[in-house]
Amino acid sequence: MKALNKRTAPKSQAPERIIQFGEGNFLRCFVDWIIFNMNQKTDFNSSVVIVQPIEKGMADMLNGQDCLYHVNLQGRLGGEVINSLTRIDCVSRALNPYTQNQAFMALAEQPEIRFVISNTTEAGIAFDPSCKFSDAPASSYPGKLTQLLFHRYKTFDGAADKGLIMMPCELIFLNGHHLKECIYQYIELWKDDFAGDYEGFKDWFTNYCYVCATLVDRIVPGFPRKEIAQIQEKVCYRDNMVVQGEAFHLWVIEKPENMSIEALKEEFPAEKAGLHVLIAESEKPYHERKVTLLNGPHTVLSPVAFLSGINIVRDACNDPVVGQFIHKVQFDELMQTLNLPMDELKQFAADVLERFNNPYVDHQVTSIMLNSFPKYETRDLPGLKTYLERKGELPQGLVFGLAAIITYYKGGKREDGTEIVPNDAPEIMQMLTELWKTNDTQKVAEGVLAATSIWHEDLNLIPGLTSLVKADLDKIQSLGMKEAVKTIL
Repeated sequence: MKALNKRTAPKSQAPERIIQFGEGNFLRCFVDWIIFNMNQKTDFNSSVVIVQPIEKGMADMLNGQDCLYHVNLQGRLGGEVINSLTRIDCVSRALNPYTQNQAFMALAEQPEIRFVISNTTEAGIAFDPSCKFSDAPASSYPGKLTQLLFHRYKTFDGAADKGLIMMPCELIFLNGHHLKECIYQYIELWKDDFAGDYEGFKDWFTNYCYVCATLVDRIVPGFPRKEIAQIQEKVCYRDNMVVQGEAFHLWVIEKPENMSIEALKEEFPAEKAGLHVLIAESEKPYHERKVTLLNGPHTVLSPVAFLSGINIVRDACNDPVVGQFIHKVQFDELMQTLNLPMDELKQFAADVLERFNNPYVDHQVTSIMLNSFPKYETRDLPGLKTYLERKGELPQGLVFGLAAIITYYKGGKREDGTEIVPNDAPEIMQMLTELWKTNDTQKVAEGVLAATSIWHEDLNLIPGLTSLVKADLDKIQSLGMKEAVKTIL
């Protein structure tokens, strides 16, 4: 079997126009796959320079394969089962700024560079006041980016056409807004280092650099340990950087304040390439849609499925009872609380169910159960309140899902003898243990709903909620989970 590199496999050449902070599985399976497709299907003609954001990373491994690797997409898409392998060749090289700081800073001098894309984890977009302008490099991602931007400003004497378009992919709502704020904080922190260039640099960044908030959506399990031998045999290369992801993808990019949608589409022609990339006025409604219609059902289906004897999300979708429950929560309840066109919401919800039903991923429902109460607070509680406001009644499925979480947190054993092992903050676990010791579902319901440390309010004040949660707890105790679910369908 051949090693994978540019001597054994063809590799396209294109100008380096994108700096990518992050070399992990997600960016390589999502962003670089998108750029590869844009190069194939439009005149985008761009390659990516990967910058390793922390001291220890995979830059050397990538360079060992000349940054060639395969993406294995699996799942259902439009009813069709997908299991594809694509060799990605749009990454030109990978840099470690901790050992190659000169080469990293030299990126600012390349006139064709136009985009900065990142995924440095949720903790990556943060201001660290201990960073110094003289650090080589600054430890934080926004610090490194500010150093790079200032060097570009100086190199091209503040030219309007040398500003950069930044599209962070960190899983933070309004990630671009946070990144922009951090850069301004570094500009203020280092104003003395910039000396006479402080005002000019700040104006150049404000007027000629463009920071977008984005929402990314693709499940990326990562390196396919179980199937790697089969994949390598299939592609006929010894590829140690294969990355596996689901077939579905969505990237919502919020236009920056100082650029029009049309101008951004022209520069980043993903839509023209037939990709599911939306350039929009605001990412907020799409963020709400994802959290509500994907994460929301996940949070309540998990305890209902597990306590019904079901371990895998796909099996829960296909179960005649639990599948109906998921459909009810998603279509009849949560969907009614959103403000996007109904046709669009129905299509997204159908896509979500198709993703839940992925034949290649055994997604354990227990993996979703970690920190269920905080998840319910952000993903399901807003929908419960909006539904009550709009319909004048509580959504039965969402309330039942909350009762199911409370029951799961009781612990003990499932009917088949499987141990129930809830996992949350120690104070939450302690509270549930004490409440269930009373063996009084009224006290359990009232106690959980009164926990302002979880909900930031007393949910007993929501009309009818306490009595409905108690009634559901009683049904689950007396009938068992699956029979109790049937009563609300």
